[in-house]
Amino acid sequence: MIDSGYAWLLAAVALGVAELAVPGVFLIFIAIAAGITGLLSLLFPALTLSAELAVFGAWSVVTVLIGRRWYADYPIDSDDPLLNDRGARLIGQVVVVVQPIAGGSGRVRVGDSEWIARGPDLPAGTQVRIVGVTGAVLSVVADD
Repeated sequence: MIDSGYAWLLAAVALGVAELAVPGVFLIFIAIAAGITGLLSLLFPALTLSAELAVFGAWSVVTVLIGRRWYADYPIDSDDPLLNDRGARLIGQVVVVVQPIAGGSGRVRVGDSEWIARGPDLPAGTQVRIVGVTGAVLSVVADD
């Protein structure tokens, strides 16, 4: 039967390989925790399974928090930082009012969809510029 320390180290390698195969910058921290647990299991063979799981859980939390702090302090530059923020990508676009904005609320066409819009009262057909996004509601102003 395989020693639990070696099993933890094997799990660490498997998690590291999984991180390489599907990079998500997350499994590597769990792999580090599994590696630390494996080394501690080899150094202290009297550790029980429940102690090993507690060590793994604690080190998982620690490594993930360290990783989050690292990426907050040293963000990865991107060619398209708004890639996953559809609302922010809309700011600055000129769109057309499809349901008159009356009482501060109406609808605008963005591409092939309609969004709720908040802004000054304007008739349908008016071109407006998106100046902000709150949830699924666009803030618009008349385009000059």
